[in-house]
Amino acid sequence: MIYPSLDVLVTKVDSKYTLVVLAAKRAREIMDGATSLVESKSNKQVTIALEEVAQDKISYERTKSGIK
Repeated sequence: MIYPSLDVLVTKVDSKYTLVVLAAKRAREIMDGATSLVESKSNKQVTIALEEVAQDKISYERTKSGIK
């Protein structure tokens, strides 16, 4: 079973596209040295980013030029 589940994640954002972009940007930040906001068993940056989204540790702002 995948954790966090897609059903939970989609309720935190307005679309699947937003989820993908948000997780990708956050994963890149973690790879570049940002500290994780959650305790995770995984060492994969994308999984950590998705767990942060599921636990409402990160947010986003939709702008005309993209997601911030």
